[in-house]
Amino acid sequence: MEHVSPAANEEFKTEDLVVGTGAEAKAGDTVSVNYVGTLTDGTKFDSSYDRNQPFSFTIGTGSVIQGWEQGIPGMKEGGKRKLTIPAELGYGDRVAGGGAIPANSTLIFEVELLNVE
Repeated sequence: MEHVSPAANEEFKTEDLVVGTGAEAKAGDTVSVNYVGTLTDGTKFDSSYDRNQPFSFTIGTGSVIQGWEQGIPGMKEGGKRKLTIPAELGYGDRVAGGGAIPANSTLIFEVELLNVE
């Protein structure tokens, strides 16, 4: 299903950069990921690599932005996926990331799935 954002005229997209071979992530699973988040102009606003600390969350609990809730399921351990997330599936009209993410921003994440539990 294609979803087009009226605000930024961006659509939600996933692109597998590396297809993993391990367990497949699905709703209810707790996953550990490494990621880099950038704006469409290439400005990095967040990276788990910079903290040397993977990020863990449970899919389907609403603890992350909708773009992640929709973009992570189906990935397999060891996989890398690029998520292009329009504002309404990201932070919407809110400024986020301590001011690093302007309102109505399209977000680009490269996510590496490390573990599925």
